[in-house]
Amino acid sequence: MRVALVTGAATGIGQATADVLEARGFAVARNHLPGQHVPGYSAEADVSDPAAVGRMVENVTSDLGPVSVLVANAAYMVMGAIEDVDAGEFWRVVNTNLTGTFACIRACAPEMAEAGWGRIVSVASDWGRTGWPRATAYCASKGGIISLTRAAALELGPHGVTVNAVAPGIIDTPQLQVDADDAGVSMAEMHERYAQEVPLRRVGRPAEVAEVIAHLCSDAAATITGQIVSVNGGAV
Repeated sequence: MRVALVTGAATGIGQATADVLEARGFAVARNHLPGQHVPGYSAEADVSDPAAVGRMVENVTSDLGPVSVLVANAAYMVMGAIEDVDAGEFWRVVNTNLTGTFACIRACAPEMAEAGWGRIVSVASDWGRTGWPRATAYCASKGGIISLTRAAALELGPHGVTVNAVAPGIIDTPQLQVDADDAGVSMAEMHERYAQEVPLRRVGRPAEVAEVIAHLCSDAAATITGQIVSVNGGAV
């Protein structure tokens, strides 16, 4: 049985992805922050701490076996005007989203390369491609994930490891509360505002993103690597 590690699996896209992979026969390690709770195998760690990531992967490998599928999804977000985002918050975003993704890839890739098979899927964002006002730290971190994905795909491809990213648009996750709070509106109003910017006229669902991730983790996706797959309802 192949082992999949999904980071940020307590809620949203990570939770949905862990559920889908488990249903498809993977042994799933669900990463989460201290104080959160997940069903199944718990892999507690703050991914912004590379040492904690290393310990987490060692524990998963000892308990379940080597990680052959990594879904790097854990994320943190703040919104605000550039002049109002202090350095500490900026680096918390970058260290969670970008450094955390790098640390997870670095911890898992050697075993995958040695086995000659592996799947790495990072969760970027459409905002990492297009930018978004009042989300500069988040956009910078997600743009970094896009470049990291392309570089890692070139490096790991000869070893049978594919590396891709999904770039979700507006998805109905708890993270949308940050947007609503910044705009000073309810979640329902935030959904309505964002829906008007999407050709499908609705925000996406975590399960829809999870299905794309699950395909990229499969044997059927063996020739897909170095790609950034937008899941955004047709937004440009």
